[in-house]
Amino acid sequence: MTDPRIRKILIAGGGTAGWMTAAVLSKILKNNYAEITLIESDEIGTVGVGEATIPQIGTFNRTLGIDENDFVKATQGSFKLGIEFVDWGAKGERYIHPFGAYGLDMEGVSFHAFFQKYHGRNYGPDTAEQYSLQAVAARRNLFMRPVNAGNSPLSKIAYAFHFDAGLYAKYLRGLSEARGVTRHEGKIADVALDPETGYIRNVQLTDGRIFEADLFVDCTGFRGLLIEQALNAGYNDWSHWLPCDRATAVPCESAARLTPYTRSTAREAGWQWRIPLQHRIGNGHVWSSQFTTEERATELLMSNLDGKPLAEPRHLRFLTGHRKKFWVKNCVAIGLSAGFIEPLESTSIHLIQSGVAKLLQMFPGGGFNQPDIDRYNRVTAFEYERIRDFIILHYHLNRRDDSEFWKYLRNMQIPDYLADKMALFESHGRIFRENDELFNDTSWFAVMIGQGLRPRDHDPVADVLNAEETAARMTNIRDTIAKAATYMPTHEDFIAQNCDARSYVAA
Repeated sequence: MTDPRIRKILIAGGGTAGWMTAAVLSKILKNNYAEITLIESDEIGTVGVGEATIPQIGTFNRTLGIDENDFVKATQGSFKLGIEFVDWGAKGERYIHPFGAYGLDMEGVSFHAFFQKYHGRNYGPDTAEQYSLQAVAARRNLFMRPVNAGNSPLSKIAYAFHFDAGLYAKYLRGLSEARGVTRHEGKIADVALDPETGYIRNVQLTDGRIFEADLFVDCTGFRGLLIEQALNAGYNDWSHWLPCDRATAVPCESAARLTPYTRSTAREAGWQWRIPLQHRIGNGHVWSSQFTTEERATELLMSNLDGKPLAEPRHLRFLTGHRKKFWVKNCVAIGLSAGFIEPLESTSIHLIQSGVAKLLQMFPGGGFNQPDIDRYNRVTAFEYERIRDFIILHYHLNRRDDSEFWKYLRNMQIPDYLADKMALFESHGRIFRENDELFNDTSWFAVMIGQGLRPRDHDPVADVLNAEETAARMTNIRDTIAKAATYMPTHEDFIAQNCDARSYVAA
């Protein structure tokens, strides 16, 4: 009998998406389960604007058996405790969206409820930071990995990374090829479909070589060479909610301090990112062509660098949204070929990770079953939509009136899900995580209060503790976090002692 299992997998495109996909599939589908081929061309550049991550990347690396110090050295990486937002609520304001929880839930009630009860409506964007070890450490340029310290906040330090995405792809390529992935250099010129089923039969390169497969993974970036140009998946355009459609990126020399957080600074028609690596700082300006020009956007970026630029600025175009179908027939889109959400909350690499994980959950067996494909498309769309709403929150919840860009965003109609989330918080400070949405109550809390949204009253359940007991516990939490931070080394010292890229020797 013919074996119906997937025997040949072809990944079209390399870069971060292609090699993350190859690394996981070759790790999980081991023992010669399937032949994995990756086709990429050195002539086709990668976007490379997203070099910051969220804590879920740690799970991905551990799944691959990656030694963290080795990975940080190889990618010129640094550590990330959160994101600092500057001038987003109003000019002159700043706050940190930290990883990890604030404070401590008490009496079965969310810490956020006690925070609102204790502080009422009279607090600034930085007040909540006193209750987050990650935020306190970020402000002081401190970092360490969690240690076994009982109930101490030092036991639960959540963190992610900044790294050079090109070096990360190279690192994963080494792992993948060692596990049997075959790479072919070349550009895809044609995609052949089966005339009866509409499935992809093979791809042909410009030099005439033809590659067949059972399952095709499209990692060709914005072009969507397979999923869109061959299979016509369609696209959901979100530019009416997220009008930024351009990015200008440039690296610069390192600053005096290697900060353990990403910075996002609001500009007149977009925002600027700052991502510190060991050997340089990654910078970029995400902006809207409806509200400014390339010349002005580039001028703003180049005049707000920490050091000398190391290259000419690169200009990129994008359309925020996602494919109407991420999986069509025998093709799954991963990375930019699936969709794009600007990297304001560092979700680009996570969406690659999540896409591969969902593919493995619904991995086809004896043929391709539509219910499996439908579920993949449904849950992936849900994840994109919830991330979209969280990004819109940053823009919509502003009090700036210095440009038409910010006025438009403040006054636009927002998705119903986001409107309901904001209304619920404004009532009694309540936040609920729905199903498998990526961002939890801590993240929503950080951005809502950071940008000036205040509940009319606190959650009445917080009254299980009287005012005196509440004050005592809140003071104890602040003091405990402040003391814990004193045990942490500086970010620079931690890297020098554990993962200095200058000591890296490639295997």
